Amino acid sequence: MNEPRYDVIAIGNAIVDVIAPCSDELIDELQLNRGGMTLVDTVRAQELYDAMGPARETSGGSAANTLAGLAALGAQCAFIGQVADDQFGQVFAHDIHSVGIDFDVPAREGEPPTAQCLIFVTPDGQRTMNTFLGASQFLPAAALNEEAIGGASILYLEGYLWDPEEPRAAMRRAIETARAAGRKVAFTLSEVFVIDRHGGDFRALIEDGLIDILFANHHELEALTGLPDFHDGIAALKDKVPTLVVTRSAEGAVASSNGDYAEVAAEPIERVVDTTGAGDQFAAGFLFGYVRGRPLHECLRLGAICAAEVISHYGPRCEADLPALIAEKLG
Repeated sequence: MNEPRYDVIAIGNAIVDVIAPCSDELIDELQLNRGGMTLVDTVRAQELYDAMGPARETSGGSAANTLAGLAALGAQCAFIGQVADDQFGQVFAHDIHSVGIDFDVPAREGEPPTAQCLIFVTPDGQRTMNTFLGASQFLPAAALNEEAIGGASILYLEGYLWDPEEPRAAMRRAIETARAAGRKVAFTLSEVFVIDRHGGDFRALIEDGLIDILFANHHELEALTGLPDFHDGIAALKDKVPTLVVTRSAEGAVASSNGDYAEVAAEPIERVVDTTGAGDQFAAGFLFGYVRGRPLHECLRLGAICAAEVISHYGPRCEADLPALIAEKLG
């Protein structure tokens, strides 16, 4: 097998996060779901964007956030996702390139526009999110760089993107490509509602031995297995997935890998500011350890350190010097 060109190549929603401070009055005036996440259409997205004050615009989306963490740790990464040929598409491409991630999927002509997550932050620090999925839902299999997929140690798939038909077909094709090249396939379940809609597909992928690394939180584990007891859920999956990683919020995380079992506590932090991106950055830390051949317990520690860093400030991406932070924590 050829030496991999990339540590991780990921397929996910290509979203631009637009974050702006706002008054409590504006939340009421725009009739937003305070503190929640709402899916919006093109017209509503434009209306909300026009109402925002000065904002910070960065590339986002679950898998892209994980790659940003991996790149910050020193991994070689590439991203596959769909943007439109518009201003936000240019913002996404520029931003993801700026953190050292390869991204070469051609922009899509015409409607709908590039996906956006419009985030209003009130003076108390609460984030009200309005997500427009736009062009990200129309990733065709033809957009896959199969040479790059075959040249990556790990193909990482974002469960959110399994919902629309076109990217689902693209991800199935990508799994075939990765496995034909002898590479590992990692999958993150993303959210309980995704399992409610597509749990049958996910269980079939697992039964067919197509998933090498599965990421879930404890709620997703229960939704996938139908078992309310955490340890029963682990027991039901551990022999079907070569590496199973389950996070438990403040209770830390566990992993089972080819008969090995490890558990870590959550990293202590002074204050939880914003949990956005915790799972994404945990996956970044774990995968970095995995591709570097670190022991299972250390992979979990790396994930926990990255997750603790990201929840200590606003935003879904780590801001600290991660290699320095890990050197300090692990010695």
